[in-house]
Amino acid sequence: MDELLAPIQDALEGQIDFHGQRLAELLSTVLLVISGILSFLVGYIYKDIHLTLWVGLGGTLFTALAVVPPWPFYNQNPEKWFNNSKKSGSPRVVVDGVKVA
Repeated sequence: MDELLAPIQDALEGQIDFHGQRLAELLSTVLLVISGILSFLVGYIYKDIHLTLWVGLGGTLFTALAVVPPWPFYNQNPEKWFNNSKKSGSPRVVVDGVKVA
């Protein structure tokens, strides 16, 4: 059963790196500003607040679809973390001359 659920769990886990976080923040800001401007212009041209709200909601949902899922381009620069010292045999971190971890 774990073999069946592992790919689904990996897809939904949400692995993104620090550059991906910056990109997601920038993308959400730009898309929401464009959505706001577009909804204002549509509402102003058609003089319809109801249409303004629907265009704004559509832009917000599009932004959420672009930013919330962990798309692969958000994890192009993963960080290299320390290896477990118990597996490697020797400590790799030295603090004040004392080997730890």
